[in-house]
Amino acid sequence: MQTHFRVGDKAVYPAHGVAEVQGIESKEISGTKHQFYILKILETGMRIMVPLNNVDAVGLRGVITSSEADEVYSILRSKEMAVDGQTWNRRHREYMEKIKTGSVFEVAEVLRDLSLLRSDKDLSFGERKVLDTARSLLVKELALAKRRKERDIEKEIDKIFSC
Repeated sequence: MQTHFRVGDKAVYPAHGVAEVQGIESKEISGTKHQFYILKILETGMRIMVPLNNVDAVGLRGVITSSEADEVYSILRSKEMAVDGQTWNRRHREYMEKIKTGSVFEVAEVLRDLSLLRSDKDLSFGERKVLDTARSLLVKELALAKRRKERDIEKEIDKIFSC
């Protein structure tokens, strides 16, 4: 896990997705100097300050490698759903917990499970939102990892779940 980033690096902030490190700033808080990464979330443009000494605790990590991206595709292609017969609101809570971990593999499981579930029945509004979030998080990171256009990644994902 990379915990040191330079200006211009891409990093993944859990539940928000890929961000660009725009700066490293010092701020004095309660008489103590702290250093912060200044991140800009690519999807929303939101700016976030992350204390350098808190990077691991918040789950900030580097973008996955190309081989890790291949693992993500394996998860997406797997037809084993982690969902049992639980209620939609319990599933929703579990999916949100997985997304908040920041693990690209857990996000891939959420996308897979909801995509497979959608082929069986209509998803609730909340489930559709979670599906869109998981898809958006994965598309951005896979595009960076594979050095490909986002729309090409979207087409690949659509192809996986159109079967």
